[in-house]
Amino acid sequence: MFPTPIEKTSRSWQITYQTLIPIVLVIWLLPLIAVAVFSMKPLADFTNGNYWGLPSTFEGFANYGKVFFESDMPRYLLNSVFITVPTVVGAVALSAMTGFALGVYRFKGNLLIFFMFIAGNFVPFQILMVPVRDLTLDLGLYDTKTGLVLFHIAFQTGFCTLFMRNFIRALPFPLIEAARVEGVAEWRIFLFVVLPLMKPALAALSVLIFTFIWNDYFWAIVLTQGPDSQPVTAGITSFNSQFVAQYHLMSAGSIVAALPPVAMFFLMQKHFIAGLTLGAVK
Repeated sequence: MFPTPIEKTSRSWQITYQTLIPIVLVIWLLPLIAVAVFSMKPLADFTNGNYWGLPSTFEGFANYGKVFFESDMPRYLLNSVFITVPTVVGAVALSAMTGFALGVYRFKGNLLIFFMFIAGNFVPFQILMVPVRDLTLDLGLYDTKTGLVLFHIAFQTGFCTLFMRNFIRALPFPLIEAARVEGVAEWRIFLFVVLPLMKPALAALSVLIFTFIWNDYFWAIVLTQGPDSQPVTAGITSFNSQFVAQYHLMSAGSIVAALPPVAMFFLMQKHFIAGLTLGAVK
């Protein structure tokens, strides 16, 4: 039923596997590599048809300098920070509390509420576009960072609750019972017993949600417009009007927009992997 570990396969298959891995990796990274090379080319390379060759002259510093100092890129990046960080904090905090309630307490309707959180994850965002946009207009939240943060928190809390509830269910329940026997209040059990044990899950979930929100494009163009509130993913589209047909500058802007989630992953890599693999082996 399960695939045979590569260490237990034949020598010829191991060599084939080790040969294919770098090839697949390069193919997978090819679009990103192409955009990175584009970002260092001069405009003349595109007009002369040098799409796939090396840059005729290195223009990396000039291209990235124009992106930072002659466009609204810094403002878009700052908007992304103001949108992503509160969303991660809000979604993770709410899901930790709902996960604790659904994972520890036994009450009527527990499973029904949990299934509603799960079912919400399967609703396509596209069919919610019109009502959500109308709601933000009625509430006065359209084209504001606050509106985008609130709707992101609402949409992400379902998935986060599923993650947290299952993690809490795997914790040793006798610890909670022992605290209750000692007369510890329920909120103190959550803060001082359960929450410290959830650190790997909190770290893994924070990295995931940070990546989802930073890279979000759909809600960014539906609920916001203009450099005052748009995150960097939506802001890149404005480069089409500002830098018409200047693909080297648009490539440089795309690389800048993609760097923060990558940096976040490498900074939190240890905690991220620990959170995902915790409980996989005993």
